[in-house]
Amino acid sequence: MKAIEFTHHGTPHQVCRCIDAEDVGYPEPGEIVVAVDASAINPADLLIIEGRYPGPSQLPARVGIEGTGHVEAIGSGVIGLAPGDRVMILDRANWAEKVRIEANQAIKIPDDLDVLQAAMMKANPPSALLMLDEYVDLQPGDWVIQNAANSAVGYHVIRLARTRGIHTINVVRRETLFEPLTAAGADLVVLEGDDLGKRVRARIGNVHVPLALDAAGGRSCLALADCLSDGGMVVNYGFLSGEPCMITPHHAIVHDISLRGFWLVRQLFQGPRIKIEAVYADIARLITEGTIQAPIEATYGLEDVTRALKHAERERRNGKILFTPNK
Repeated sequence: MKAIEFTHHGTPHQVCRCIDAEDVGYPEPGEIVVAVDASAINPADLLIIEGRYPGPSQLPARVGIEGTGHVEAIGSGVIGLAPGDRVMILDRANWAEKVRIEANQAIKIPDDLDVLQAAMMKANPPSALLMLDEYVDLQPGDWVIQNAANSAVGYHVIRLARTRGIHTINVVRRETLFEPLTAAGADLVVLEGDDLGKRVRARIGNVHVPLALDAAGGRSCLALADCLSDGGMVVNYGFLSGEPCMITPHHAIVHDISLRGFWLVRQLFQGPRIKIEAVYADIARLITEGTIQAPIEATYGLEDVTRALKHAERERRNGKILFTPNK
């Protein structure tokens, strides 16, 4: 059985390798075996391998936050799943041909759900959904600003917001992204920069911008805060810059702007099972209806791990990179 592991922290394509591992064996009571059909390379995977995000405490270790597959075998006592069922995997070692997991680490998904979109539904769609739902009472006509707008989360935010009558301001690092984001439904796309607040307000005027979604931290976070209306909130959900999140005393005191953090582990997975299942049922419906889709740039087999990770590490991408372990 093929699987990917990393032996020490460092540049992902340099420290990860595809190994011939022992087969996972037959499931114990309460367990299932899943053949992995597809697994996304998530930014958090790369940060884990670099040692900049919570991950395995012992190395070597396997990785792969997201994945989808079909059940091959079930152990005794497993209820609600059967061989052949399609599932999304909640466990975090999905860059492998097979995984053996506790049955409660799987969410059953519809048979007609696109396999590559299903492999990207664990992290980014619920992040977009919950950040729009749980921090600010957004009303039709409000505006939301986000950086890293060409990310999968960014695309989901654009499309979800549009269905609710909410406008989006989308901050990117290159002009070639203006057209695809506009085609996806973005109301305004702008280049990042220290004068972001002035440029954005010159375009949209004194409209209500109560929420900013920050994937980067550092000065990018500060620039988003400059765009918010009084009483607004910056929600940070990413580590992309590697720098501390920033707002100024002027933001906090004079304009009553606050800064919060979002971590899907706490916001969703530490909650009740009924909420987890309801969120993913909603996401599966949104994908099937075509409301949300994440762009895909390439797929690779596990044996092509070095090329796949080099591709995922590039800044100038227009879609996600995925492994397809069982082609």
